[in-house]
Amino acid sequence: MAKGEKEPLSVYELRPPEWLPKAHVSRNVGYMGFYPPRPGDAEESLSEKNVKQGLTIAPEIPAEHYSQQHEIRKRLMHDDALSALEDVMNQIFARRAETVPAIPSSSFRLPSRVTLNDAKRLAWFADLANPDIPLSKLGKNVPHGAKGHDLLDLLHTNNVAIPRAVWFLRVFGANESAGLRNKPSYNPTQYSVEWANVMTSYMKKQLADIALPSAPRLLASIKQTFKGVLSDSDTRHKWISRFSYCLSLLRTFYAEGLVDNRTFLAWLVQQMSTCNLAQAGFVVRLADEYLEGMLVSRALTRPFIEASLGKVVEIEGTPAKEFLPNTDNILRNLISRCFLALPDACICPRIHIQYGATLEDILMDNFVTDGSESSQQAIQVLHQTVVDTLSDVQRRNEAMLFQHLPPRVLGSLSSALSDVKLLNSISGKTDMASVALFDDSSEISPSFSRKLDFLLTWSVTPLQYGDHRPYAAACLLQIWRDRAEERAIRRDAPSPDGQIQDLLFDWLDSSDVAGEPGNLPAVALLFAQLTKQGLFSYGQYMQRLIARGETGLSFNQEEGSRHRQFLRWIPLHNSEAAVISQRKVILYGFRVRETPEDTNEREIRKEFRTLVPEVFGGEPGSEEALTTTFWKSCSNLLSAPRFEQLKTIKQWFLPIYKKFLASQAFGADSVILRVFILGTVIMARVRSYGSILDMSLCTLEYANNSALLTAVIETIRQHIEVWACMDRMQDVTSALWTVHQTWRGRGLQNRILLKLLAEVDNDRYLDAASREQMLSDISAFSHALFPSNENPDQVPPVLPEILLLATDPNPDAPSLLANSLWYKYMTSPDWAWKVWDNTIASLRQIPVMIEDVPGRRACALRYATFLLHVDQHLPRGFDEQIRAWLLGSGRNEVAALSPDAWDIVTVVLLYLICYGALTTTTMLESLIYQVWQTGAGVTSEEQAQALETLLAWCNILFEHLLLRDECGTGLPPVDVFEAQGLQTRRRDVFREPHFSNLVAHFPALVLIEQNRYLPEALRHASMNLRRTICRVSVFRQGIYRDLDAVRLAFEKLLESVPDELHEPLVSALRLMLNDPGQDGPVNAAEWSSASSLLSPWKLAATSIEIRLTIKQLGEGMARESTRLAACASLDKLTNAVFFHCKSPEEADFVAEMITGVSETVAGKFVNAGLRRIVDIFRETDGPNRVQSMLRLVSCAGEILRLLANIVAPFRRDTSQLQLDAAVLESMFAPLCTKFADVTEIMAALAQEPWSEDLARSSQAVIFVARVLQFYLGFPVTWSQQMKDLAEELCANLARLALIHGAGEGLNMLGFPLIMDTLCYTLDEIPTDIKATAPFDPFRYYPEFNLSDLPNDMPPEYKDRLRTMLPYVALTPAVQDLVYATRDAAGTLVPSGPVQNRPWEWTEYLGDVPGADARPPAADAHDKSGRPAVKNTAALSLELFEARLTGDRVIPAHTASPSGLMEETLHTLQDDVYAEGAFARDWRETRIALDAVPATSARARAEQHDGSGAPPLPAFNTHGTPGAGASGLDARASSRRPSPASSVRSAASAHAHSRLSVSTVGEVIDVDALEGGTSASGSTHKRKAMSSIAEDDEVEFVDGPIPAAARGPKRQTKAKTAGKTTSAKARKK
Repeated sequence: MAKGEKEPLSVYELRPPEWLPKAHVSRNVGYMGFYPPRPGDAEESLSEKNVKQGLTIAPEIPAEHYSQQHEIRKRLMHDDALSALEDVMNQIFARRAETVPAIPSSSFRLPSRVTLNDAKRLAWFADLANPDIPLSKLGKNVPHGAKGHDLLDLLHTNNVAIPRAVWFLRVFGANESAGLRNKPSYNPTQYSVEWANVMTSYMKKQLADIALPSAPRLLASIKQTFKGVLSDSDTRHKWISRFSYCLSLLRTFYAEGLVDNRTFLAWLVQQMSTCNLAQAGFVVRLADEYLEGMLVSRALTRPFIEASLGKVVEIEGTPAKEFLPNTDNILRNLISRCFLALPDACICPRIHIQYGATLEDILMDNFVTDGSESSQQAIQVLHQTVVDTLSDVQRRNEAMLFQHLPPRVLGSLSSALSDVKLLNSISGKTDMASVALFDDSSEISPSFSRKLDFLLTWSVTPLQYGDHRPYAAACLLQIWRDRAEERAIRRDAPSPDGQIQDLLFDWLDSSDVAGEPGNLPAVALLFAQLTKQGLFSYGQYMQRLIARGETGLSFNQEEGSRHRQFLRWIPLHNSEAAVISQRKVILYGFRVRETPEDTNEREIRKEFRTLVPEVFGGEPGSEEALTTTFWKSCSNLLSAPRFEQLKTIKQWFLPIYKKFLASQAFGADSVILRVFILGTVIMARVRSYGSILDMSLCTLEYANNSALLTAVIETIRQHIEVWACMDRMQDVTSALWTVHQTWRGRGLQNRILLKLLAEVDNDRYLDAASREQMLSDISAFSHALFPSNENPDQVPPVLPEILLLATDPNPDAPSLLANSLWYKYMTSPDWAWKVWDNTIASLRQIPVMIEDVPGRRACALRYATFLLHVDQHLPRGFDEQIRAWLLGSGRNEVAALSPDAWDIVTVVLLYLICYGALTTTTMLESLIYQVWQTGAGVTSEEQAQALETLLAWCNILFEHLLLRDECGTGLPPVDVFEAQGLQTRRRDVFREPHFSNLVAHFPALVLIEQNRYLPEALRHASMNLRRTICRVSVFRQGIYRDLDAVRLAFEKLLESVPDELHEPLVSALRLMLNDPGQDGPVNAAEWSSASSLLSPWKLAATSIEIRLTIKQLGEGMARESTRLAACASLDKLTNAVFFHCKSPEEADFVAEMITGVSETVAGKFVNAGLRRIVDIFRETDGPNRVQSMLRLVSCAGEILRLLANIVAPFRRDTSQLQLDAAVLESMFAPLCTKFADVTEIMAALAQEPWSEDLARSSQAVIFVARVLQFYLGFPVTWSQQMKDLAEELCANLARLALIHGAGEGLNMLGFPLIMDTLCYTLDEIPTDIKATAPFDPFRYYPEFNLSDLPNDMPPEYKDRLRTMLPYVALTPAVQDLVYATRDAAGTLVPSGPVQNRPWEWTEYLGDVPGADARPPAADAHDKSGRPAVKNTAALSLELFEARLTGDRVIPAHTASPSGLMEETLHTLQDDVYAEGAFARDWRETRIALDAVPATSARARAEQHDGSGAPPLPAFNTHGTPGAGASGLDARASSRRPSPASSVRSAASAHAHSRLSVSTVGEVIDVDALEGGTSASGSTHKRKAMSSIAEDDEVEFVDGPIPAAARGPKRQTKAKTAGKTTSAKARKK
């Protein structure tokens, strides 16, 4: 270009104004509302049309009538329409995400520490204590120096405010632990543990200042003085101030996790156990404040409850109780709260034993019913809840202590024992209908079959005693059959007769007892009675044998069947020709004409004709038959089978006898008496009691004199048990009442008849009128013999006419003298007593008057006759007068009798007893027993010499009364008639209540045998008496009727006699209980011999014998001389017991035997039992592990129950048992091994669905757990090896609990039991709570995550497991938070829980003064001009996956003049509006008609500059109500709070210490986005923006600082609210 020429002007380019924003932030698409002209535009073309008609641009679409809905609908009908739209939106969001800047790295810097001199350090702490100096000024660095207690004292001395002190200690701790953070083993809470130890030791040091004065020493010469820290006002004020400051720090430390809560709570529990009562006043208040933290863990709550209960007991026993009411009340309140919140903490047998009663008193003492009705109802509900919970706790503790074991269902042997006792208790007063042997059911069940088999066996076995048994069995079966038939008739059911017949046949066919040849007579007697009552059909019996082809029934066959003898012996009550012929053919064939029965019958009839010829019209036989054992002459009758005996007596003799009675004239009573006595005696020998009763009742009708009537009555009384078992007491009563009426009609009364009638009736059988008449007759009879008189006659002490009777030869002299004395002194109450006294005095003179023995005895019989007549004049007889005399002054008279006088007195006594004037029981109880007791207690030869005569004659008298049956020996009885009376009185001795008295005095004979002062002859005689009476059947029957009386008699005596007498007493007991002709005595030390007698018939007796033997061995162990032998015998017995004891019956048998033994003996049994269980543990290990577990339960189950019964009396204090420590220690390892085995088995079975072995194996697990519970009940000395094993044991128990708590192994019984066992085990593992090492109650508790629990576990089970975990409550800042990552698909994957870092999460105080800071423009906004986010807090925003979304929050606007311009500004912008959807739609589609002309945007911008920054639109509810709040609230209400925003601010706690770790007054200020302002005038305006969470979670935090109030270069720092996961953040 030439010089001077001007350069051509550049083309003018039209530019928009500076304030006009771009249409797009990053793309060059022009400006909103700015369209500059361009070359080539249509309007630049000057065409003719444009000039003439103007520029018109045709619309691209017919806007007036065109709609795109059709095209859109058609496009949407394609299958990929939605996916295409989704792809477009994904691309839009992806491009937006690429343009959004990332969150910067954390720029947080912890204040460093510096070393200052003392002056500067003190000045710094003074500034720290000054609230006017902000912490930001002090936050650059902190001084370093003092630590621990000194640091706390320094803070307290400077009185630093708690919030500022916490900030300082947090920074101090963060610097202390800074060097450890990069180590792999770094634990962020380790310093919290250390600081907890600092705090607890600091408080312990202060509590140690509170001491109690020691007790004064009695012999100490040093004067003691005591001065407590709280007794002086100055020291008290200083102590309280320091302790209060420490507690204030502790509260914040505890809440924020600066002290390890677990360590602190464990220390608190330890202090409760170790503190004294003065310190307890402070400790309980500390516990009251932090109790909630304990209640989440049983490891803390259980020892705390135990320690608190101990303090309550200590307060109750201290003299200072009246000064500690508040402490006591707080302790009781704490215990109640702990119990209600965590009842499992009281599942501790040790607490139950020691403090069970105290705990119950505390819980039941807090309910007061005063107040309104609603409050009373609430209290009642709470009270019931406490009662139910306490009952459950007590029940579970008692279960682990094996107390109140559930009663076992009676097994076959146990049931049989109770049935034996029931049957043996049958007596003459028993109502057979009340004997409940069979069930009430009318169905013939297996139980009925067993009971019937037992009843039949009891009635015939020789191991039981009594002739009444077959009749009792038939009667009981008859009663049941009648009831069953009655029910069958009502229900139209078949009769039970056929089934009963089958059962009876089966018993005959299979019973071993029935098959014994020696039991054949008893079986025949039993089935004779069954046949008589229609319960057994002889004909059907034969038919069944024939039908099944039974061989050996005929005597012609060599090999005989057992049924041959049954057919031969069982009698027939009805002589049916067909049955008799069939029986004859079966037994002897068709051709036999005469059978052995015919021959025997003829011989028996001959014997009857010889014995009682009067009945057959002959003359009476010789008197010799009446003075000897005449029954020996009837050998054919006695040896004949039951078939011939019954046929001859019942079908032949009784009809003849009845005809004989009818043919006798009045007054022929002596003949009838002779026949009756002989007949009944011989019938009793063959046990034909039915015929005896028929004969007696028939004879009663013809009894016209007292002798015959007395004979019949004595026969009835002698066999009264048999009549009761026949259920014939009604017949007996009716017959006696008829005879009484007959005699009464003749004007006669019989005292014996009235007495028996009253006894037999027993208020059952006579009607009321008859009974009233009977009582009236008795009263009239008594009044006639003893008339009442106000002035009774006085009987002189000496009656010389009685002495003259000895020389009076007149046969009627005795009766005349008796009549005269009664007539003279009948009104005197003691005339009979004085007659007896004078008679004894006269008898003492007879040896002097008469020299020969026969003469003396004849004279004695004269006096006996006289006394018998006197007895007839007494309304209640002579018996009670003689008893009173013998128990009174007669004792000395009897002791002074000479041997000759004793011979005469014996004759008198025996005669009176034979005729019923005196009873045998009176002589035994008032004379013989007393002399035995005196002889047993003789301690010198002089006493023995003085007692020799009396004791010798008492033995002779006892022998005649109970043992001798001979007649005609010179002493009464002289004939069979008197012998019958003696037998009747003898039977009364073996009935209650007299038999118990005999048993109680029976051991005195043993003591007489062992008394060295007595002559050898007396000792030998006593031994013979004892051995002889033990062979008497009725004596054994009485023993087996009440074995408990026998046991108590010997046990009582064994406690009071020297040890050397125990062996003879036990030997005597063996002789009483064991029939020498059967099994012989049992050696209790040999279990094999004892176990051979484990049958229901001998078990009870064997139990008594072995029990006393064990007691004897226990006493032998207490003596040095016999200790070794006794220990050896007892060890042998205990080992044998547990080796053979396998059935429940045997276990119960042994448990009953060992009841009441000493601690030593019980300890021996327990040692042996535990050793046996260990052996079973080893023996049951096999390849099939499930079967091994089941075998373990079957083998050791009964042993465990037996041991529990043995230990039960000592369970309150098991230390009394002398257990072997080596046995206890050696058992623990096998027990742990067994738990490991069952855990492995259960874990494998739990993986198998529907496994049948799982339920069975659970039973084995429960059993092993019960064994462990039993083991833990003993005081075990825990070695270190046992403690190590216990850790694995607790882990296995926890695994078993998990298996039984969910899934296939869910067991509603197993889980609670295993959990209780785990609690018991944890409580018994010893922990020295007073040791110097840190107390760790969590050591053995299981550890696993709650998240690992099965989902199908019941919630209550999860709650129980939660309390067992060694965790305390989490800090609220990290509660329920976990770390999370994203996988390749972008899905959040949670990992571990967030760990609290209280020392690292310090408060952010803002920019440190003096630090270099960038200009605000450099970091306040990003490239797009949007505000930047600062990451300057201790918690980095990266932890929350925080990021910018590119959105701005545009404030809501109402219709305004700038509406169109605002809409233009919002075009193509991605913003979040603070207005609702409807408001926005209205704004975008409407134009106000009355709109004011819009002003320039720049003017509006200037207006905003002048008025300052408006508040955040989200909270601008004052100026624009309803505009912006509604939309935001609607969105926010549907969103969950984000993790970062959900962490609550701790500003409510104090100014500088917050759980969110944020600076006070500051918020996380994400730089706001500018909205429609110029670049120059809007750079300092801020609008708050919050990142939008993935699930649309938004929370706006109030607190932006107005622009006018802050400087141009000041910028706010963002601070995160707390550490959480990124699991809830989502990219917008």
